Amino acid sequence: MTQEQKYRSERDSMGEFHVPADAYYGANTMRAVLNFPISDLRFPRSFIKALGQIKQAAAQVNEELDLLDGELADGIVQAAQEVIDGKLDDQFVVDIFQTGSGTSTNMNVNEVISNRAIEMMGGVIGSRSPVHPNDHVNIGQSSNDVIPTAIHVSALKAIHDDLIPALEQLQEGLRQKSEEFMPVIKTGRTHLQDATPVRLGQEFLGHAGQIERGIERLRHAERELSEVALGGTAVGTGVNTHPEFSGLVCVRLSKVLGVEVRETTNHFQAQSTLDNVVEASGSLKTVAVSLMKICNDIRWLGSGPRGGIGEIELPEVQPGSSIMPGKVNPVIPESVCQVAAQVIGNDAAIAVGGQSGNFEINVMMPVCAYNLLQSIDLLAAAARNLDEQCVRGLKATSAGPDMVERGLAIVTTLVPHIGYDDSAAIAKEAQATGKTVKEVAIEKTSLSSEELDEILDPSGMTEPGLSAGGVSVG
Repeated sequence: MTQEQKYRSERDSMGEFHVPADAYYGANTMRAVLNFPISDLRFPRSFIKALGQIKQAAAQVNEELDLLDGELADGIVQAAQEVIDGKLDDQFVVDIFQTGSGTSTNMNVNEVISNRAIEMMGGVIGSRSPVHPNDHVNIGQSSNDVIPTAIHVSALKAIHDDLIPALEQLQEGLRQKSEEFMPVIKTGRTHLQDATPVRLGQEFLGHAGQIERGIERLRHAERELSEVALGGTAVGTGVNTHPEFSGLVCVRLSKVLGVEVRETTNHFQAQSTLDNVVEASGSLKTVAVSLMKICNDIRWLGSGPRGGIGEIELPEVQPGSSIMPGKVNPVIPESVCQVAAQVIGNDAAIAVGGQSGNFEINVMMPVCAYNLLQSIDLLAAAARNLDEQCVRGLKATSAGPDMVERGLAIVTTLVPHIGYDDSAAIAKEAQATGKTVKEVAIEKTSLSSEELDEILDPSGMTEPGLSAGGVSVG
């Protein structure tokens, strides 16, 4: 096959360039493909969809403002809808590691929408007529305000539609386990050492509370991301855009997305920084840290079955060893911990990227967008899987309650009755002799067996604000 049959020749501002004959993207995009042969990483579907939604709303608003012919606007709107629907996903070919403003990807979208609209209108792909990628698809816009807007819109939508519902599901699963496990009294642990008794349900109540507060942090992240840079064009001044353009586009986007999108009140900060993205990523990192804490607790509590703590049983989902028959590992929590590590790493990359705002633009937008959206997707999937394949099937064992009586920290409730030093001496003797605290206390104090039963009652020690025997510690 000849070159003429494989390729078409297109012209952009730098001159002629060969583009695959069947491609909807054009010369600008092809230059970027050749300039950045760095990785196999591409913008995810959610980001491309957001760009399509922005371009579609922009065309509708530009027609409304009499800046774009109605027939051209219709063509752009139809082509943008195909981008939104994912019908042209194979046309978005630019590497994540590209120009820091994301200009290559903005032009990729402009060219795809332009050429698809031209094709639908009966024109010649690559002719830039009657729909021009810059003069028509990009009216009132710059990569410098479109790309950060797409980051915010795609992340906002993903948090709202995917991550928060997944965490709400996990929170409810943990809350239900908390109720189920509330009658189970076990030895608490601080510093990995025995502490006063706690209910297994209270531990899970703490886990549910972590997720509940993580959701609240994400709602704050949503408010951060709802502020968009669109309307600032090149440097924040809004040159070459209608003063009503951004506000009207935001109204349309809000209606389509079902979440608030609002024009920033300060375009100069919105385009020269990624502070909102850094803030949102911090919330994601906090959720990741919470998930790692929860999963590590579950792993430790389920360790064994004979050589570990063994206070809970995890669902058995797959064989755990290629050499040790019968071994079952806590693979679901392990997978979540790996997700948490990835999200923490993504946050570090975003923090570095956020520092790279030089004067009127940040030049690490693509990699920050990729990492932010990956973190959201990973956390949503991991949270759902943790609930469905692990939390729901957790069972309490008798190991926790069996150990309470032999615990040493229950001596704490003796302190109001006999003092700290004498209580410590009882604990040390119990440890040295293997006796229980009650057995030593009967020998060393004047307290009766009945009085000690009341004072050392582990259930009373788990009641908020009270120690056993009704002595207020609040």
